[in-house]
Amino acid sequence: MRKVIFGINISIDGCCDHTKQTGGEDVHVFFAQLMQEADVLVYGRKTYELMVPFWPDMAKNQSGDTQEMNDFAKAFDSVGKIVVFSHTLQEAYGEKTTIVRTSPQAEISRLKQEEGGNILLGGVDLPSQLVESGLVDEFIVVVQPLVAGEGRRLFDTMSLPETLQLNLIESKVFPSGCVVLRYVKE
Repeated sequence: MRKVIFGINISIDGCCDHTKQTGGEDVHVFFAQLMQEADVLVYGRKTYELMVPFWPDMAKNQSGDTQEMNDFAKAFDSVGKIVVFSHTLQEAYGEKTTIVRTSPQAEISRLKQEEGGNILLGGVDLPSQLVESGLVDEFIVVVQPLVAGEGRRLFDTMSLPETLQLNLIESKVFPSGCVVLRYVKE
């Protein structure tokens, strides 16, 4: 069975608004390596529109500010399939994207049963729904060295029937000051 891995960047005060976070090139390298073990990316519409066509276009013309950004773009573009959950998105960018208008829980359950690499999940709203449904196997939180002071908080709309216990399986501190925390469900 495939694993669903949720990855996100947050500030130390729990904000996950990308307009305030800087990250380091080491974070791009980390997520590029993670993508090499995946063959499906899963997003809601908002995150999809942040990522696509930005990263695929950068992969094609290698227009990143650094080689690490270009390498991340190539890794992003090499993932075989993108699934975006949306009731409003009319057109997908490229042939790799599938728009799903049905239950995220049913589709992710189906994808988990297929053979293949990991399923990487990004965003805020969609991951909250899938965590509530017990479909996320692993959590990767990259803590940025800043206090945002405002913005969307991770899991601010989620409601669990009971506490979800996690086990820390890896932690790393990058030269940029970012800290990677990797957890699996107990």
